[in-house]
Amino acid sequence: MYEYAIAWEWLAFAARWFHVVTAIAWIGSSFYFIALDLGLVKRPHLPPGAYGEEWQVHGGGFYHIQKYLVAPAQMPEHLTWFKYESYFTWISGFLMLCIVYYGGADLFLIDRHVLDISPPVAIAISLASLAFGWLVYDLLCKSPLGRNTWGLMALLYVVLVFMAWGYTQLFTGRAAFLHLGAFTATIMSANVFMIIIPNQKIVVADLIAGRTPDPKYGQIAKQRSLHNNYLTLPVIFFMLSNHYPLAFGTAFNWVIAALVFLMGVTIRHWFNTTHARKGRPTWTWIVTLILFILIMWLSTVPKQLTSETDAAAVAPAFQQFAGDPHFPAVKQLVSTRCSMCHAAEPAYEGIVRAPKGVVLENDAEIAAHAREIYIQAGRSHAMPPGNVTDITPDERRLLVAWFESAVEGKKQ
Repeated sequence: MYEYAIAWEWLAFAARWFHVVTAIAWIGSSFYFIALDLGLVKRPHLPPGAYGEEWQVHGGGFYHIQKYLVAPAQMPEHLTWFKYESYFTWISGFLMLCIVYYGGADLFLIDRHVLDISPPVAIAISLASLAFGWLVYDLLCKSPLGRNTWGLMALLYVVLVFMAWGYTQLFTGRAAFLHLGAFTATIMSANVFMIIIPNQKIVVADLIAGRTPDPKYGQIAKQRSLHNNYLTLPVIFFMLSNHYPLAFGTAFNWVIAALVFLMGVTIRHWFNTTHARKGRPTWTWIVTLILFILIMWLSTVPKQLTSETDAAAVAPAFQQFAGDPHFPAVKQLVSTRCSMCHAAEPAYEGIVRAPKGVVLENDAEIAAHAREIYIQAGRSHAMPPGNVTDITPDERRLLVAWFESAVEGKKQ
């Protein structure tokens, strides 16, 4: 049975790698086309229907690109579609959500101090929230409010702030930030799958049939693409935030999330303005820096991180791992080699918060993180970093024997 933990760890790694690869492809192509669109130049020699052109140099060659605002007069022989990057980014992200947060719901998804619910209920809330986000967003876009792009973005920001607060009332801080990223990414990918690509297919079908395409389909797709552009950087932040407890594990985590969305807007505004050749608004970086300093300040008020586990939350794990005969020796080992960093008040110089919010000071906390201890310090040498506490091979074998003995004991 203990082999399952190793296999699951590799599955999580594969899903994460898949997600990173597809996300790079999607974000790269998205940012490129936004920059290209903003940099287009209108010239008199352009063919009928062409909106603008751009000359670019890359990889030892020159590229001449023209954009048709609605569509060219005739259907080109070859047409490249940019859609699968978005689809597979969402699919791989959802796979990671299932592996890490649904598969480890008791530890990573549910915080009994926040809301005492069962894993199936927590997973159902998670899934419903993702669907809810897209439905609300799409209805707002299709309502009369959707005619005002910037007003719509302001209203969307209110929705996102509300969800940031709402998630912190449902899940652990780590899961709240991850879900906020998934909530936003679902909107972005659904924009591609439900609006942008279908609208482009309508235009293509009109060209093939010899009809003049309606420009409204391109305008709608462009509005959704603009939203995706401003949401991308916050999504990246939330997807990486699980490594930084100071972001997700504080009393004002939802306020920090709200400020991150604003930072995404200020950073993208600088790039968009620069690509459009409308100047270089340095004020955006000043605002971004102020927002980041404010986030740093909020992360230390109050100074104590919120807890994500307790004895009640990990009762099954406590009985399984704390009841094993190896546990007294393991507890002594963890107290000696790990708790100088993984403590409510770390004693190791330069560490002000327990890495990843993992505290290993009592029986329940050690039992709750048995699998992570086994993988990180038993079966691998990832912990302690650089083996700064001089953990010995025999001590690592003790951690392995403890975990595998407890798992085998439960199996029997």
